[in-house]
Amino acid sequence: MQSPPNNEFPPCPTNPNCVCSDSAIKDEKHYIEPYHLKVSPPEGWGVLKDIISALPRTTIISASSHYLHAIAKSRIFRFVDDLEFQLRPRQKMIALRSAARLGYYDFGVNRNRIEKIRNQLRLQGVIR
Repeated sequence: MQSPPNNEFPPCPTNPNCVCSDSAIKDEKHYIEPYHLKVSPPEGWGVLKDIISALPRTTIISASSHYLHAIAKSRIFRFVDDLEFQLRPRQKMIALRSAARLGYYDFGVNRNRIEKIRNQLRLQGVIR
């Protein structure tokens, strides 16, 4: 995966196994708020990388100064989810997309993972 063109992630498919902050339609199934930074963009980006690195069964595939792609595997069946983050310094935010590679329904796993990361960033004073 590469950094999204035009600074936006592709929309989620109709399946309820994906969340994206760039979703044009703000529906409950697919839309999720981006991370709004309280700290400098480079500082917030560094903390996010540290949090992603510490997640169980998660591997960072590629990371740059503005884009991060990681995969997370489920504990039992080893299903793979793609996590993508893009730093948008002018907007002081981190856009995100998290999606299951296979299947139709993910039982909210992708949304829950993104919200757990959000909570960790809030606890560290990185985001609003």
